[in-house]
Amino acid sequence: MDNLGALSVFVRAGETRSFTATGRHLGISASAVSKAIVRLEERLGVRLFHRSTRTVSLTPEGALFLERCRRILCEVEAAEAELLQTQSAPRGKLRISLPSVGTLFMPKLATFKRLFPDIELDLDYSDRLVDVIEEGFDAVIRTGDPSDSRLMARRLGSCRRVIVGAPGYFSRAGIPVEPADLTNHACLLYRFPTTGKLDAWPLGRTADMPAIELPVSMVTNTLDPQVCFAEQGLGIACLPEIAVHQQLQLGSLVSVLDDYNHESMVFHVLWPSSRQLSPKIRVFVDFIVENLFPL
Repeated sequence: MDNLGALSVFVRAGETRSFTATGRHLGISASAVSKAIVRLEERLGVRLFHRSTRTVSLTPEGALFLERCRRILCEVEAAEAELLQTQSAPRGKLRISLPSVGTLFMPKLATFKRLFPDIELDLDYSDRLVDVIEEGFDAVIRTGDPSDSRLMARRLGSCRRVIVGAPGYFSRAGIPVEPADLTNHACLLYRFPTTGKLDAWPLGRTADMPAIELPVSMVTNTLDPQVCFAEQGLGIACLPEIAVHQQLQLGSLVSVLDDYNHESMVFHVLWPSSRQLSPKIRVFVDFIVENLFPL
């Protein structure tokens, strides 16, 4: 612990470049700071500071040692914080980003809220690729493979994408029995907000199969208009099955071309990587992994 105290004095002096300011912050004299630094230099066998009558500055060895000491002290602080957090109940604001299809998760999130009433949920629905850290989210639920090395991730589950339309639409336009038949149908397409590219429908294409150019009836960058237009009999849409599972059960939408459609969407929960995980994030991640799927 004496060594940690000396490191704390050194780090503060290295950051302020002033023994006087360091002493004022730590509640000791500038002379005591100077003596602590001298003892540290003697133990290490290296000079950490250049000293003059007016200023102090780090030597190259001191600058290198400063970065390492910062990490050591951060680890100590993190260990202390983890122990304190194990004794505290999950509470505070929990800012979560979900895709628009995440409205179907509401019953599960309501259960979470009942279990942890002291956690204030702040829910943001968006199909764009949010920057979790820069935008201040505690966690996000997204599809696809995690690619941000700054984030931790756990798999939640998967669901198919289905090509659907209303029974009335198919009675007028006919039922497509193979992908090529889609060229004669009104297609309700999705455009990715981040890239501007149109979503490619899962039609079991192989390398030797020509791409099918889908006739565009409507383009949107969120799922709700696709679901609405499809239910209104205005065309065919390709949607996550969880977005239309109720409509499929009720028969207001029916799926087609299932034999050509074998792709699935994989959902993950992601949160910023850090040395300690706050109780509110820990209980949310554990709950959502264990309970979100099946819906």
